[in-house]
Amino acid sequence: MKESLQLILKGIAMGAANIIPGVSGGTIALITGIFERLINAIKSINFQAVKLLLSGKFSEFAQLIDLWFLVKVFSGVGIAIFSLAKLFDYLFTHYPVFIWAYFFGLILASVYFVGITVKKWSVGAIISFALGAGIAIAISFMSPASENRDFFYLILCGVVAVCSMILPGISGSFVLILMGNYQLVAIEAVNNLDFKILTPVLIGMVVGLILFSHFLSWLFKRFKNQTIASLTGFIFGSLGVIWPWKETKYVLDQAGEPILKNGKLLVERYISVLPGQFGTTEIVAILLMFAGILTIWLVEKSATKTNE
Repeated sequence: MKESLQLILKGIAMGAANIIPGVSGGTIALITGIFERLINAIKSINFQAVKLLLSGKFSEFAQLIDLWFLVKVFSGVGIAIFSLAKLFDYLFTHYPVFIWAYFFGLILASVYFVGITVKKWSVGAIISFALGAGIAIAISFMSPASENRDFFYLILCGVVAVCSMILPGISGSFVLILMGNYQLVAIEAVNNLDFKILTPVLIGMVVGLILFSHFLSWLFKRFKNQTIASLTGFIFGSLGVIWPWKETKYVLDQAGEPILKNGKLLVERYISVLPGQFGTTEIVAILLMFAGILTIWLVEKSATKTNE
């Protein structure tokens, strides 16, 4: 029961992270010690697994794909996505600096705790770290596309988003912003249970998750230090996206006016800036950064005890 609750809570943390643009659920999976098991379990969903299921050998099927582990983790992810979407929508609207500050602390601490799992920082590992950081930084400077409701484009959104969701340091939500469909998928469709939008996205997510897990599992087996180093670089490179103090650049129409949709201005990108003053808001934000760092330390300590 204790282990089941821990896995569900880790799934909730992953789901919550995936909602936040700039934060990756894969980062949470990595620092809580379930990333490699998660990738290997998803990778095991293959033709052999389908054959066992169709032939009625359910116990063998469950053992092959680590079914109950997946059920617990993804139950937590689902709980978080459908229960926290409205909460995060409210927090980003009314307390953006505070929520960004807390997650900045989370990701900053993650760079250290993921980095120390690299057993040997060879030249290859250092190059992998630099490449990962460079890719993450480059993605943060990309300009978002416009919203697109095409069925096959939504499938592509699902594929790309889920790959980035399980890849530490690359945020699935941020990728959806770049593809122009974050507001449509993560906020409107989830809150309104619009399955016309959610169905093709889910199809893409399932396909992308299974295919990408094979690639990550292969990398972990053959180039573990370099892979973790590049993932650490991804996480480090994403810090600029999560910096709490930002100027908001809105999507403009042909007349140069911000576009209003469902009572909200459409956001194109956030530009990181230094705080203009140092008052109560800034003090609270810094305290929340330390709270984020403390959270990761406690999670890491708990994961270490569980693994032992």
